[in-house]
This record gives sequence, structure tokens and C-alpha cells, in this order.
Amino acid sequence: MKSFILFIVIFIGGISSAQTTIYDFKVTDINDESFDLASLKGKKVMIVNTASKCGLTPQYEDLQALYEKYKDENFVIIGFPANDFMKQEPGSNEEIAEFCQLNYGVTFPMMAKVVVKGENKTALFKYLTTNKETGKTEEIKWNFQKFLINEKGELEKTISPSVKPLDESITSWIESD
Repeated sequence: MKSFILFIVIFIGGISSAQTTIYDFKVTDINDESFDLASLKGKKVMIVNTASKCGLTPQYEDLQALYEKYKDENFVIIGFPANDFMKQEPGSNEEIAEFCQLNYGVTFPMMAKVVVKGENKTALFKYLTTNKETGKTEEIKWNFQKFLINEKGELEKTISPSVKPLDESITSWIESD
């Protein structure tokens, strides 16, 4: 039995290391519906881990403004609420959705709450935080870290949580060919 369990662990580990783009992942949205990231092929994507009770929470306003400005130009933002930093996202998915809508008018896709650091990190965030060349993992620094994904579904840049969504380093990336 132990050999079988070890085989399963190695087999599953092998599958996750074979994932080469975000298109290899399916996630759950904030309304508990399946969301296939392959549906985003050909778009630039910003993935952001979010929190409702953080000093950086007002970034939701700029994220929404960025989304409004570029959503018709093959760009999408996806928010992933996480409670990993000082428990700053304690709410349920329903409470998070209501908070985002009432306080910031969020219309970009929001996913179900996930784990973005540590042993129980969600598979997508394992992919986003693992260096493809060295295999080393870099932990997410804080809420509102931004991952910029190119049209091929590959991670291009990681942006610090303190960099605001409307910063030129982000808008110039969106506007570039």
C-alpha cells in the first residue's frame, strides 16, 4: 500500500511539473463555477492575489479602472482572494463578491478563495511562483502581487504588491505587441 501511495504522489507531482502555461489549469470562480483558463488564449492576463482587509485593498479601484480601459484590447484581470497574509481575507466567497461589488464595482473575473503560499498552495500559484529554469520557488510577498501572463499563457513578469495597477510598467506591458 505504501508503494502505491508513493507512486500516486510521484505521478501527481509529474503531472503538475508538465504544466507549461496557465492554459493547463482549471480553477473555480467566486460563484463556484468551473473556469478554464484555456478560454483566455490570445489575451494578456494579469493574475492578482487579493484581500479585503489589507492596506493595499484600495488597489481594487485601480484594478477596475485598468480593466475598464483595456478589457476590449484582449486583456483581462483575474482576482484570486487569499487569506494567507495576516488573515486579511476572512470572508466567504459570497462576502468577498459582495464587498468587491459594493465598494469597488468590480466587474473583472474573481475566483474562489485560494491558498497562495506554503505547503497547501493552489496548483496555479505553484506554477506562477516556480522558476522554470531552476525549479526554485519564490513565495508571494504580500496581497496584491501581480503576475503578467502573455498571449501564449506564459508568465512574463511578476510585479510587486506595492506597484499600483495603473503604473506605467504595467500599462506599457499591456500596450506592447
